[in-house]
Amino acid sequence: MAASAKSFLADAGYGEQELDANSALMELDKGLRSGKLGEQCEAVVRFPRLFQKYPFPILINSAFLKLADVFRVGNNFLRLCVLKVTQQSEKHLEKILNVDEFVKRVFSVIHSNDPVARAITLRMLGSMASIIPERKNAHHSIRQSLDSHDNVEVEAAIFAAANFSAQSKDFAAGICNKISEMIQGLATPVDLKLKLIPILQHMHHDASLASSSRQLLQQLVTSYPSTKMVIVTLHTFTLLAASSLVDIPKQIQLLLQYLKNDPRKAVKRLAIQDLKLLANKTPHTWSRENIQALCESALHTPYDSLKLGMLSVLSALSGTIAIKQYFSSAPGTAATTARSFDLVKLAQECCYHNNRGIAAHGVRILTNISASCQEKDLLPLEQDAVFGLEALLVLCSQDDSPGAQATLKITLTCMVKLVKCRPHLSQSVVESLLTQLHSAQDAARILMCHCLAAIAMQLPVLADGMLGDLMDLYKLIGRSATDKKQELLVSLATVIFVSSQKALSSEIKTVIKQQLENASNGWTAYRIARQASRMGNHDMARELYQSLLTQVASEHFYFWLNSLKEFSHAEQCLTGLQEDNYSSALSCIAEALKSYHKGIASLTAASTPLNPLSFQCGFVKLRIDLLQAFSQLICTCNSLKTSPPPAIATTIAMTSGNDLQRCGRISNQMKHSMEEFRSLATRYGDLYQSSFDADSATLRNVELQQQSCLLISHAIEALILDPESASFQEYSSNGTAHVESEYERRMMSVFNHVLEEVESLNRKYAPVSYLHTACLCNAVIALLKVPLSFQRYFFQKLQSTSIKLALSPSPRNPAEPIAVQNNQQLALKVEGVVQHGSKPGLFRKIQSVCLNVSSVLQSKSGQDYKIPIDNMTNEMEQRVEPHNDYFSTQFLLNFVILGTHNITVESSVIDSNGIVWKTGPKTTIFVKSLEDPYSQQVRLQQQQGQPPSQQQQQRTAYSRF
Repeated sequence: MAASAKSFLADAGYGEQELDANSALMELDKGLRSGKLGEQCEAVVRFPRLFQKYPFPILINSAFLKLADVFRVGNNFLRLCVLKVTQQSEKHLEKILNVDEFVKRVFSVIHSNDPVARAITLRMLGSMASIIPERKNAHHSIRQSLDSHDNVEVEAAIFAAANFSAQSKDFAAGICNKISEMIQGLATPVDLKLKLIPILQHMHHDASLASSSRQLLQQLVTSYPSTKMVIVTLHTFTLLAASSLVDIPKQIQLLLQYLKNDPRKAVKRLAIQDLKLLANKTPHTWSRENIQALCESALHTPYDSLKLGMLSVLSALSGTIAIKQYFSSAPGTAATTARSFDLVKLAQECCYHNNRGIAAHGVRILTNISASCQEKDLLPLEQDAVFGLEALLVLCSQDDSPGAQATLKITLTCMVKLVKCRPHLSQSVVESLLTQLHSAQDAARILMCHCLAAIAMQLPVLADGMLGDLMDLYKLIGRSATDKKQELLVSLATVIFVSSQKALSSEIKTVIKQQLENASNGWTAYRIARQASRMGNHDMARELYQSLLTQVASEHFYFWLNSLKEFSHAEQCLTGLQEDNYSSALSCIAEALKSYHKGIASLTAASTPLNPLSFQCGFVKLRIDLLQAFSQLICTCNSLKTSPPPAIATTIAMTSGNDLQRCGRISNQMKHSMEEFRSLATRYGDLYQSSFDADSATLRNVELQQQSCLLISHAIEALILDPESASFQEYSSNGTAHVESEYERRMMSVFNHVLEEVESLNRKYAPVSYLHTACLCNAVIALLKVPLSFQRYFFQKLQSTSIKLALSPSPRNPAEPIAVQNNQQLALKVEGVVQHGSKPGLFRKIQSVCLNVSSVLQSKSGQDYKIPIDNMTNEMEQRVEPHNDYFSTQFLLNFVILGTHNITVESSVIDSNGIVWKTGPKTTIFVKSLEDPYSQQVRLQQQQGQPPSQQQQQRTAYSRF
């Protein structure tokens, strides 16, 4: 409760929410000018919150200049507060417009007699290195302060030197010799040397600098063999190699040498830690010999902690390209069996180790080898991996400790991976999971249920016979309302929904509802209902939503649940469809549409300005339109019986030259129907493009809906409108290798079946016969019989990304236009900020932002001039890459035609795969194009019949300059 109150206060910003940017800044400025130190400090520490809320340069520039003033005249405590704010707001520093003024105010303190003030200033300069990398006065001050006799100042200078070395090539080249002298100088204390050495990791700007730094570090490693010096020097060595890239193979060899030969455990541990860093960063640089050397060290070490570290490096490598290099046999040698490799021996030896962590890495290595080296004969290895996984499962599922749970997660992840690439192992893995479920601890049961659901989503391995076990376990769960029990109820229900691929039997429904009545709260029931909607068990979902309607506290939640209930009811209506029974199909669709219309009204009522539910509304509206299009298609097919072609249809076809006219009015109706399905497919494509934050399963669901529209439009074209030119090549099945869910599997099988039917009828009979219409109707019914899956993004948003745009010049009043003379161009500056939720980049990251500016003439004023068509509109596009979530660019716009123009700026996002997402927003401003005074004067004189004066005749556009 306290935490929620705290977060509520944090969100409210102590009453800042109602203030606009200027008022908020004025409020903080008042605090800065206060005579009380406490109020000044409070005002300073509230600046990061202000930057987060209003992240545009105009405010950030003013705020940082005010902070620089406080830094200049305040005491050391205030300076420290300003330093902390600067470090917290590092990504906003590049938005400071008056960098010179800001630096001048801060830098003035460097001449203070107080070494602490100088130290804080040096740290401040170091924190600002990204915006002033080449300031020579800052470089000079840092060099001077490195020779200071005050320890605090020297440490601050070392901090600043490290930051400037990372940003500036000149500074790094200049300071390198100085650092080298200090490290090698006898007068420098050892603890200071330990702080100076890490600066060398930034000496990677060019090859010669990196090479000289490596030589120095090499000397240090041999000259100073004490544990602390070796650890710091080796780690700096690794970071330098990782940045300069060329020396990574040498560095791996050096670390392996220390791991093998140095007797000190601390040095060995550091070598392992650095090898792990290089294994994650550049696995392709590891040779077969490197991996072999690491395996030998792991086989011979008597210490479990070191063996665990080495195995963690090997397990990181086993999931990458390095493993294939290891198993590719060297030229000139006979191919050896997989089991004779040291890595495999090590993994097999560790699978049953008494240390859980070592055993987990052992089975992970075996799993990765089985998954990535599929061309090898690895049958024995697969069995080893399965036995190892089962042993770990038995061991960890009985233990409630956090370590056991972490190991169990690794084990279950390996199980899912192994089953995905080796489907023939699924049966034994699933059986061992089900057997272990009964005796496991609750925390382990939850994880095991997630694993079972993940496996069953990929492969239909949970047969109906296994349902009995699951139902018994569901009944056994105690009546306690602990969080673990609630979580377990949801996880088990999910597995039950996945495993019962047909509709749920009434017995199962009764058991689930009884348990929910006995032991659960409303949230658990909602989560189970959500899973039922996701798996297509809509009757169960409807009953659960119905029971929750009266348990919510706000009307928005009530309308949300009511809409979900109606959608579930609508989908439930469609389960009664039967092939060849078209009149009942029409009544089922009509019933479903009735519920959908009620649901969409309720969903609209549930939306709020902060949560507009735009994806949900878009998805449901498309579903409604799709059902209406299906209904219309069945009616059109029936019209062949109700109004067959007239007797003169053949004559009309011959005179018009259109052979389709023989079929009567159905040909035109079919054409309309095909266009309708194509337009629906386009709208599904637009919905897909606007869902940047959706998870892959939701996007795949939208894609399947789009494909079903394209399939029907293709079927209409191939059977009726244009049988001759219909091609089936592009629609051929791509196999079901990457099917992620039962819904997708069923949809793909329907698609393939419909295509086969259409292909078998195509060109055999002249259109339109009853066979053609029956084929189309059956295709519609087959598509509707697959229960719709409402995926995760419909219910929850795990990733949140939005863009905020600011245009300048911008009018004070949005409806008021900006005045521009028609012989001048308007420079429109577009600035933007990318805002993220709690998990930025979870599904996809923003690579660049595409800005599209267009202008449209709204109303003309004055005469119509003959103007080239190019000058009529402005259409421009620019791509900008956000830096620290901020971007800005400019457009030059022409407004030759007098009148009011409407400028629209629309942003879309390009992700790291180059896919464009239409995320918005769209911003509009108005511009009024006015005639320039000289042209106006000339025009007026011409209207009055006076010749322009001599002076005015000579005047040109350049005369003003």
